[in-house]
Amino acid sequence: MKAPQSLKIACLLCVAMVPAVVQAQFTFITNNGAITITGYTGSGGAVTIPDTTNGWPVTRIGDYAFYNCYSLTGVTIGNSVTNIGNWTFSNCTSLTNVTISNNVTSIGDYAFYYCTKLTSVTVPNSVTSIGVDAFASCYGLTAITVDALNSVYSSVAGVLFDKSHTTLIQCPGGKAGSYTVPNSVTSIGNGAFSFCYSLTSVTIPNSVTNIGNNAFVNCTSLASVTIPNSVTSIGNVTFSFCTNLTSVTIPNSVTNIGNNAFAICTSLKAVCFQGNAPGAGSDSSVFSGDNNATIYYLAGTTGWHTPFDGRPAFLWNPNAQSSGTMFGVRTNRFGFTITGSSNLVIVVEACTSLFNPVWQPLQTNTLNTFIGTNGTSYFSDPKWTNYPGRFYRLRSP
Repeated sequence: MKAPQSLKIACLLCVAMVPAVVQAQFTFITNNGAITITGYTGSGGAVTIPDTTNGWPVTRIGDYAFYNCYSLTGVTIGNSVTNIGNWTFSNCTSLTNVTISNNVTSIGDYAFYYCTKLTSVTVPNSVTSIGVDAFASCYGLTAITVDALNSVYSSVAGVLFDKSHTTLIQCPGGKAGSYTVPNSVTSIGNGAFSFCYSLTSVTIPNSVTNIGNNAFVNCTSLASVTIPNSVTSIGNVTFSFCTNLTSVTIPNSVTNIGNNAFAICTSLKAVCFQGNAPGAGSDSSVFSGDNNATIYYLAGTTGWHTPFDGRPAFLWNPNAQSSGTMFGVRTNRFGFTITGSSNLVIVVEACTSLFNPVWQPLQTNTLNTFIGTNGTSYFSDPKWTNYPGRFYRLRSP
């Protein structure tokens, strides 16, 4: 019997309204009755890692299994999975959310590296191992949350720590503005702040003794960082590519600085050492590419020479002469002579109150050779009469 045309149309509409079911496609291997997913061949979107495949439990997502899967938008990891391998979801640049089941115990090195649209992630209480830079270069990531019952890891304000809060493991890449490291921290881990492009300043407390390799690499907005006198070691590539960093003070407690620790800090002008020359990396490339940087060291310290690691090094010994014919008011300007090492570059700053000083740069002077290795330069302030009181200080550029 031929169906009426209206009935055909109704049936077609019913079919069109049935939700599409997408069966994810995986490649995998079986070992001792357990399956490791080794690759993904599906069309992307939101994917669920199944509990079983071909009757066997899926226990591991292998290394690089979803690497460069640009169409992947979400992942739900099944309850049978215990291990997420190295680089597993790296470069999944459309991935916005991931659900990690409470049976996962291990997250591998670079597991979610460069997942730039991932905004948050929750580490369940079952995880006992998180690999190197597992969540690094995730620019949109603003919070890493750890289940309170986890026995190994913890989180404070979205930052990943060990359980005792003594090691800062990973600051999420989307953290912006200023950040203060808690006083409980003794070690800033390898890659802890790497690729945090929006961080402008980091305050490190006196409890910290070690800053690890790559800790601040590619923090391109970082302009002010203070290294406390408790730090003894700065690792390899720690501050490299911090292209907005203009000056840094190295305390006398630092005895070792790793290879390329400040490499390609193209805006770096002044590196002020408060102690003896530290042991540098074997390839002498601590300041590689820092073509504008000058090193300053203090009188009484040892091991210095110029150039030091390829950069000019000067004894920091400027002195404002408060006597003589050049001191005081001359031609309606207040001025004084500055002496010190030849070719030393000095910035003269002024403020109007020492109780709440706001220092303003007035003039940059280069100490020209006068006698031997000594230099001199004259400073004068044409606006000194505009203020009831005026105070001056000298600093490096």
